[in-house]
Amino acid sequence: MDTVLSALNGLIWSKALIALCLGAGLWFSFRTRFMQVRGFVEMTRLTFSGKSSNAGVSSFQALAMSMAGRIGIGNIAGVATAIAFGGPGAVFWMWVMGFLGASTSFVECTLAQIYKEKDAEGRYRGGPAYYIEKAMGLKWYALAFAFATLIAAGLLMPGVQANAIADSIVNACRGGSVCGDLSGEILGMPAATALKAGIGVTVAAMLAVVIFGGVKRIARFAETVVPFMAIAYILTAVVVMVANIDFLPTMFRIIFESAFGAHAAFGAMLGLAVEWGVKRGIYANEAGQGTGPHAAAAAEVSHPAKQGYVQAWAIYFDTMLICTSTAFLVLATGMYNVVNPAGGMLHEALPGVQAGAGFAQAGIDSILPGWGAGFLAVALFFFAFTTMLAYYYMAETNLTYLNNHVSRPGRTLLLRLAITGMVIFGAVRSAEMAWMLGDIGVGVMAWLNIVAILILQKPALQALRDYEQQKKQGLDPTFDPDRLGIRNADFWRKAP
Repeated sequence: MDTVLSALNGLIWSKALIALCLGAGLWFSFRTRFMQVRGFVEMTRLTFSGKSSNAGVSSFQALAMSMAGRIGIGNIAGVATAIAFGGPGAVFWMWVMGFLGASTSFVECTLAQIYKEKDAEGRYRGGPAYYIEKAMGLKWYALAFAFATLIAAGLLMPGVQANAIADSIVNACRGGSVCGDLSGEILGMPAATALKAGIGVTVAAMLAVVIFGGVKRIARFAETVVPFMAIAYILTAVVVMVANIDFLPTMFRIIFESAFGAHAAFGAMLGLAVEWGVKRGIYANEAGQGTGPHAAAAAEVSHPAKQGYVQAWAIYFDTMLICTSTAFLVLATGMYNVVNPAGGMLHEALPGVQAGAGFAQAGIDSILPGWGAGFLAVALFFFAFTTMLAYYYMAETNLTYLNNHVSRPGRTLLLRLAITGMVIFGAVRSAEMAWMLGDIGVGVMAWLNIVAILILQKPALQALRDYEQQKKQGLDPTFDPDRLGIRNADFWRKAP
């Protein structure tokens, strides 16, 4: 089974997808005239404005929901894995992916707003399946994306987050008295496995409490938790960086030299640095993956470009702050391993420690002894739990699409039971299998969505120009698709 999954993962995440992600980000940056630079002040202003309605959530709530999906295990274990297999230079290529991905996120999220609609219960729904059908007219393609996302977000990707929560708690318990002795057996299974199963059941129950409350409860939970957890993590990274401030110039030199193949130890890893930086970058910030548009479509805004700006800002926050915090925790303390592609290790500061959250844990422990395992367990719990909420919302939105917008409570209940079941399953599986399943889900969605938005970019670019023209006139921009010649944007024609 592992061999089949590994082969499938390698096929999906070939160099072609890496090139497609980078190429799309570069293309959209030129097509939007680098809106991620020109519009930085505007995107920051819009992020903290806007109101919710009975049908939709506020811009900030939509941002929090999308950030719940973006800020997950990929921001900690994913970054550490990129460093382990791509060297320190992978961090630079994650930054590149974040910068270029902001424009990709603008395009896909603006499209989601343009082609959103109300479901049978009067709530805003939208995403790649919706704009593929309405703008491309390819129902089969839209169904393919909806089905792929339902499987990926509902079954494959939650296991990565659940596995990370379980592993982090077990690591925090090992050698301590809180959890007792983990070297024996419980109910005929290894104690650590039994503890993971118990953690999986507990997390699944907590997840059920929130998702059975619907999108509004998810939005309120994300709005409260996401900013808190992100700021706490960034502040911890700042403390570690200040403690190692003398090493920071050397750290930046290593990152940039490794990124371009000029470092003595990591120079031969240039190709891997790009590959792992982009791969883990897109997993962490999700630009182009097609996940962000689901939350973006739920926002109550007067013009689609407004939420496009907000979601572009989200990429900056995720990559430049959260992912960078992990990178600095690891690199500034020297607490990491780098695998030599030819065998052995190029850098080994943590013998026997697998690539993942253990690197960040060791980095924190080097400055704040005894704090690393506990803090990482708490941080990973919040990061992973909110990500699972976002995955559920994506899966539910695509189930609604597959239901032809008709309310089918039985199918929704089945989805909720399935995702909670996969949380328990993921908690007890090996980290390697969990990551492979997650990577396969992310990769399939990315292939389908990036090809679609490259074809469908025109309405998003028209919306950007229209928004900028109205702003120059001193107006609060509103959207009229007929004036721009955009067809099938039915929601905006009906809107008062």
